[in-house]
Amino acid sequence: MTYLLYVAAALAEIAGCFSFWAWWRLEKSPLWLAPGLVCLALFAFLLALVDTSTAGRAYAAYGGIYIAASLGWLWLLEGVRPDRWDLAGAALCIIGASVILLAPRGA
Repeated sequence: MTYLLYVAAALAEIAGCFSFWAWWRLEKSPLWLAPGLVCLALFAFLLALVDTSTAGRAYAAYGGIYIAASLGWLWLLEGVRPDRWDLAGAALCIIGASVILLAPRGA
């Protein structure tokens, strides 16, 4: 369930950030900012649902998922296929995030 929350949070964050990118860099209407702000609020809410006792650990593990999701966005929505180096880097990040999430920790 944690990975699903992270993926949903990543998609919300990327969509929110992309709305600012579209407004600023692609010269889209400022109206793009309204759904972007909603997406960024949704991102923060979803990340807060992750079952961990520390925010920093939740954010650190999320970083690996965010990287992989960003490459998915690159491919599916921007039409640029990630290369083998992108995929290798994302795999390393997912492994790192998994170590953070799944490490046995004492009480």
